[in-house]
Amino acid sequence: MELTVVDAFTDRAFAGNPAAVALVDGFPPDRRMQAVAREMNLSETAFAVARGDGAYDLRWFTPAVEVDLCGHATLATAHVLGGSAEFHTRSGRLTCARSGDWVEMDFPAWTPTARPLPSLPRGLGTPVWTGVAGDDWLVQLPSAEDVIELSPDQAGIANVGRRAFVVTARAQPGTDADVVSRVFAPNAGIPEDPVTGSAHCALAAYWCPRLGRDKLVGYQASARGGTVRMRLAGDRVVLSGQAVTVSKVALLA
Repeated sequence: MELTVVDAFTDRAFAGNPAAVALVDGFPPDRRMQAVAREMNLSETAFAVARGDGAYDLRWFTPAVEVDLCGHATLATAHVLGGSAEFHTRSGRLTCARSGDWVEMDFPAWTPTARPLPSLPRGLGTPVWTGVAGDDWLVQLPSAEDVIELSPDQAGIANVGRRAFVVTARAQPGTDADVVSRVFAPNAGIPEDPVTGSAHCALAAYWCPRLGRDKLVGYQASARGGTVRMRLAGDRVVLSGQAVTVSKVALLA
């Protein structure tokens, strides 16, 4: 098996979120795909199988679990395939189209619902808003500085359950982004995800009505950092990102 490692949601190597992409003739057994994802030890490893009609079946694995939706590994797979592709997934049909140096991805929008946290992770401070969106917690903090400087309480985040814990705030004035975020997913084997496309399915649905706009730019303020363009279109969101191929991996076992 050969895999291509792609840095997604960035225009330069060693930034954004790396994903491994395997184009295979048929899906290996689930235990094999999970073992490969654990060996790659990236936030996501994607496996794509051509369907014969020009589209692909696509599945995503973290080092610990298979997930229902992954944005950066979808972007990485589309990038490997030339930028435009149609995928059939556990989250339905996802289409990607190249637009200059960017790839646009049509994803479901995750409308947040207000809900109190069952417990407050240490160091979080006082949230402005808390709720759930898709499989994740969504938490608005008072300022971008609160998001950037947050020292995550991994055990506390794991205890509140769900796939991921997304913290967000409006971006600082004068920056290129409208909103900032960070994503922690210890329950999926990912202490902090560098750039999370699926989280922006919720961030677009949350921020667009509040800011009175249907197009926003999100910056995920991890150590690697990455930019996600968002366009809310009813119950769908178009996420746009750039990607860079950084390496090829050949498995010998």
